[in-house]
Amino acid sequence: MVKILKYLKRYAPSVLVIIGLLLIQAYCDLSLPSYTSDIVNVGIEQGGVDSPVPKVIRVSEMDRLTLFVSSDDKNTILDAYQEISKDTVNDSEWQDYVKQYPVLADENLYLLKDSVSSDKAAMTELKSLISKPLMILMTLESDNDTSSTIKEQMTSQMEAAQAAKMAQMTQQGDSSQTPGMTGDTAGMTGDTAGMTNDTAGMTGASAGMSSANLADADVFTLIAAMPEESREAMLSQMEEKFDGIQDSIVEQSAVSYVKSEYQAIGIDVDKIQSNYIKSAGVRMLALSAVGVMAAILAGFFAARAAAGTGRDLRGRVFRKVIGFSSQEFDKFSTASLITRSTNDIQQIQLFTVMFLRLILYAPILGIGGIIKVFQIDTSMTWIIGVAVAAIVVIVLVLFFIVMPKFKLIQKQVDRLNLVSREILTGVPVIRAFGAQKHEEERFDDANMDLTKTNLFVNRVMSCMMPMMMLIMNLSCVLIVWKGGHEISAGQMQVGNLMAFIQYTMQIIISFLMMCMVSIILPRASVAANRIDEVLTSKTAINDKEEPEKLPKNAEGTVRFNHVSFKYPGAEDNVLSDLDFTAKPGETTAIIGSTGSGKSTMMNLIPRFYDVTEGSITIDGVDIRDISQHDLRDQLGYVPQKGMLFSGTIASNITYGKDDATTEEMERAARIAQAEEFIDSKSSGYDSFIAQGGANVSGGQKQRLSIARAIAKDPKVYIFDDSFSALDYKTDVTLRNALKKEVSNSTVFIVAQRISTILRAEQILVLDDGRIVGKGTHEELLRSCETYRQIALSQLSEKELNLNKEQAEGGELHE
Repeated sequence: MVKILKYLKRYAPSVLVIIGLLLIQAYCDLSLPSYTSDIVNVGIEQGGVDSPVPKVIRVSEMDRLTLFVSSDDKNTILDAYQEISKDTVNDSEWQDYVKQYPVLADENLYLLKDSVSSDKAAMTELKSLISKPLMILMTLESDNDTSSTIKEQMTSQMEAAQAAKMAQMTQQGDSSQTPGMTGDTAGMTGDTAGMTNDTAGMTGASAGMSSANLADADVFTLIAAMPEESREAMLSQMEEKFDGIQDSIVEQSAVSYVKSEYQAIGIDVDKIQSNYIKSAGVRMLALSAVGVMAAILAGFFAARAAAGTGRDLRGRVFRKVIGFSSQEFDKFSTASLITRSTNDIQQIQLFTVMFLRLILYAPILGIGGIIKVFQIDTSMTWIIGVAVAAIVVIVLVLFFIVMPKFKLIQKQVDRLNLVSREILTGVPVIRAFGAQKHEEERFDDANMDLTKTNLFVNRVMSCMMPMMMLIMNLSCVLIVWKGGHEISAGQMQVGNLMAFIQYTMQIIISFLMMCMVSIILPRASVAANRIDEVLTSKTAINDKEEPEKLPKNAEGTVRFNHVSFKYPGAEDNVLSDLDFTAKPGETTAIIGSTGSGKSTMMNLIPRFYDVTEGSITIDGVDIRDISQHDLRDQLGYVPQKGMLFSGTIASNITYGKDDATTEEMERAARIAQAEEFIDSKSSGYDSFIAQGGANVSGGQKQRLSIARAIAKDPKVYIFDDSFSALDYKTDVTLRNALKKEVSNSTVFIVAQRISTILRAEQILVLDDGRIVGKGTHEELLRSCETYRQIALSQLSEKELNLNKEQAEGGELHE
């Protein structure tokens, strides 16, 4: 994971933009359930009335409301409203108010001040002061058993108080009158009747009530008639009873009262409801649109960052592989390097998209959902915890099962690529030996191994989604079951339950997203490790930090100074103590038996390998002290196996010199004896060359490879058995042209045929990695038995005795 993230450093600004867009998307997604809850709770259940604080209320209702608050709270509430009457507003405003609130024609109103409605803190305080009194008010105004019971209790209490007062006054009257005063008996009735005006503890309004008046009075008149101390005691008892009620129920009851009050005032509550639902719907649509745009843009930037990361990795791997020495190619097979450059990087690119779109988004959505859930209800959060824990356990188990298989898959892909490449490139040999059946079986073995592993991984991972869906569905069932009980108990609203379910699904989906990525992560992790192996591998052939420069007038003198070489990991030297000088204008030929080290010796000059002992210099400068680019810029290398690139004849000849002129290209083709067959083609130098030169013969391929080296016009030519596919006549003609046209360059020729090297100024005879003979053809025939044996195996005694002029004329025959 860390290695994959390391590749994204270049795209850090894009990643920051993506994170910002994902935050916007998450905000929109997390806000939608809240709006759904509001539509159900407020828009449907509360009729669009979103606050228990009435924006407008009748004066009579305000008087009743303030009966159930303390004096200080009463002043706070009244300060938040302004009274609307004919005396407080002008005529035009009055007419507008009457149209808006028809009840104004009969009764004045209190209107909530704009400064209060726009002040969130003031509205919160007002809501806390007014919610419970409004619930009490609604309860007492409703024609139900509770209201009747309260009224009966208050009436009986007040009648008992009146009776007690009359008894007290009667006793006082008896003590002040003498016995026998029968004449004044009739007057006692008047005094007794007057007792009602002095009832203890009653206000003036209630003191004059008879029993019949008490029975007819409403509960609010009775409460208003109560002494302040008694009324506050009663309110305290009521508040104690309401303390056990959920705040949501208190608020809903208060809202129900506000809705009924609006209806009494003449406000169209249906319009309020429809406007609220429309407004919430429009906001939901707007949020959805913003969320969709954020998701699209995040996807766009994620795709660009992932594609750019893949492009950069392919470029880095390619540049690294181009700098590999033969030692690294021995370590990483060609098939493996192709797989790492294509399939492995594709895995990382796919994971990068998933990471930027899902892994970054999932925790944002999950954490946001958890916060929202705690705001709604905390009694059901255990359900989410159980669901998440189950998901994590499933993912970890699956991860540990399939991780080793993902590593195996990449190795099997390498093997399949290797087998496919060998079969496709070796089709002629396979057909010639009738080995089609064997190769089909070999391919089937590699293919079936990969198929079986993929099937195992897919079967295991296919179990994940059903298990995740089961967890999601069980979570929904538990939430509905638990939430149904809370709704029944009045502890939760239906809209809140719906929002809770949605947030729970978002939390679980966020974990599902991470689980989906967990399918790709193991394989991407393996791929990242394989790519990192290539990028961090130490190249055996390296330039010095401050390489030296060849002299400006470099001639191309190559000096092997007691050179020895052995392959990495080998015990014995392949080349031992090679010591000679190759001069400009001369041809140095190397001949020897198969496996004597001729090609290995030539591979040391362009630094495909570095010498183990000794040194190789060009114009006195050790080639290890020169940059590889500068060194190889001096060389014209023609490998043993002619290699052409897809394109045209012209593009292949000028491959080493992009700025070569047409004259230089044609000159190179002429020297390489390729001009004749090029001119025979209808498109000439623009003729198409297939991949690997598959549409030209072996001799034509070699001649074009030689022309490519000549067009570069280097100081040193290396022909590694590059004339083997040429007929004798072409071979002689080509060598004569080379001698004439490149007379100022140092030429190395590795050959198997004596006829190819007869004219060489210096012939080196290799045997088991050592120089066993050095000199001209005539000198070696006399002094080197190995050379003489090679010569006699190819030419007769008579042919060996021919003079040089005959040899130059092409009269030798193999």
